[in-house]
Amino acid sequence: PISFPSGYASNLRRWPLLVRQQEGLFHTLVASRIAQPIALCLPGAIELFLFRFASHPYSLRPSFGFLPRGFVLRLAALSGELVAGRKSHLIESKTEALSRHLPPMMPAKSRFTRLDAFTKTVDEARIRTTSGGVVTIVSLLVVFFLAWGEWADYRRIVIHPELIVDKGRGERMEIHLNITFPKMPCELLTLDVMDVSGEQQHGVAHGVNKVRLRPESQGGGVIDSRSLALHDEKAEHLDPNYCGECYGATAPEKAQKAGCCNTCDEVREGYAAQGWAFGRGEGVEQCEREHYAEKLDEQREEGCRIEGGLQVNKVVGNFHLAPGRSFSNGNMHVHDLKNYWETPNGKKHDFTHDIHQLRFGPQLPEHIKQKMSGAKAMPWTNHHLNPLDGVRQATDDPNFNYMYFVKIVPTSYLPLGWEKTMQRLGGSADGSIETHQYSVTSHKRSLTGGNDAAEGHAERQHSRGGIPGVFFSYDISPMKVINREEQSKTFLGFLAGLCAIVGGTLTVAAAVDRGLFEGATRLKKMRSKDL
Repeated sequence: PISFPSGYASNLRRWPLLVRQQEGLFHTLVASRIAQPIALCLPGAIELFLFRFASHPYSLRPSFGFLPRGFVLRLAALSGELVAGRKSHLIESKTEALSRHLPPMMPAKSRFTRLDAFTKTVDEARIRTTSGGVVTIVSLLVVFFLAWGEWADYRRIVIHPELIVDKGRGERMEIHLNITFPKMPCELLTLDVMDVSGEQQHGVAHGVNKVRLRPESQGGGVIDSRSLALHDEKAEHLDPNYCGECYGATAPEKAQKAGCCNTCDEVREGYAAQGWAFGRGEGVEQCEREHYAEKLDEQREEGCRIEGGLQVNKVVGNFHLAPGRSFSNGNMHVHDLKNYWETPNGKKHDFTHDIHQLRFGPQLPEHIKQKMSGAKAMPWTNHHLNPLDGVRQATDDPNFNYMYFVKIVPTSYLPLGWEKTMQRLGGSADGSIETHQYSVTSHKRSLTGGNDAAEGHAERQHSRGGIPGVFFSYDISPMKVINREEQSKTFLGFLAGLCAIVGGTLTVAAAVDRGLFEGATRLKKMRSKDL
């Protein structure tokens, strides 16, 4: 049954009075006989009839031809009034339902009501589809992965390099080396340093250790890990008044007894100061007493590893490892090569070498290196991997010279949030890690001259002469590089990116869902027309 509002029955009861006023007694009786029974017994049929009559009054007019024209017109007007009442009742019912589902709204006079950009809808006005659910799930997954990427980018550390002029004055630079010579005995190996300022360091021994190694035929292991001094025997049995002869040389300043050469080493130093070659010490009392020649011959097939640190001026200079004791002869730097060339067993020495480590600058604390080695995507953490680490050069020619030309760049690293930590560990005042990077170019040649035809470069000609050995020439850049760690974006930037991800993804998802819905709707209409 169709619902019938209470106002409809009262309107129907008004029909007899209205008809009586227009058409008289006959029409009143007819109207009473028709309207009152219908109003009491058939409200659903009356409602259907009146709606039909209000919508199509002229199509039903022939059915009421026996009624007066005024009655029919009045019936049509009353039917229209009933239809309007029915529509008003439906609108009021919907308004009441909406008021039950929505929260109380602001008063109509509020200024903010007209500014509301977020219009509200009710559940009855929403349409949910399967495609919409799929699009929602996909969009949530996309938002999750993009948000995760945004978080990873926010946590990423980037390196911002800066280039400034190095204003340090009067500073000295540390050079750390660890090099093995498998065919050079420690007795013949000498480390010297010199620079353009005129400073020279001959036979550097302070801070440097020489470790004797077994011959390569025996595996090349360590013989003695302590620093080696061939002449460690003191002539304590000599007469206290004994004063050894220097054989024409001047007694060294650091001699045990002033003006005397009581040991073989003091005689050698005196010869070096005069610029004279010494050899094996035949005919020298002190050397024969200490068996210098015999000990030297015992080491002929041994190798040597030299390791330690040097302190040099921050100017252009070089350090080299060459055979024989070094000394200055006028403006020339000379090495005593007699014992290098003259080998009693016929086996020649050469400067085959392995560079285990060559570093310019201070050594990083071990636990910091462990942290850096465990870090990922940190380009500055590999600065301690120097270009010459692990380099090996081999030759069988005793007349061979190796030269490395090193360009050093002072470098400072400022890790993120490590300022206080570095200060506690003895770093600089600003918490930076000071070190040096370098690039290197190597060159090798034979002291006998010739060309590189064996390597396919016959056009390369080499000069004759020189000293066999390994030479490192270094040049320091006046510019300084500062590598500063920074976060790729701020926290506000992260929030802005996150909002952009959510808003953009939902907007695209809404457009896709709308397209799918419209397409499905049109497809259904086309199929219904075909049927």
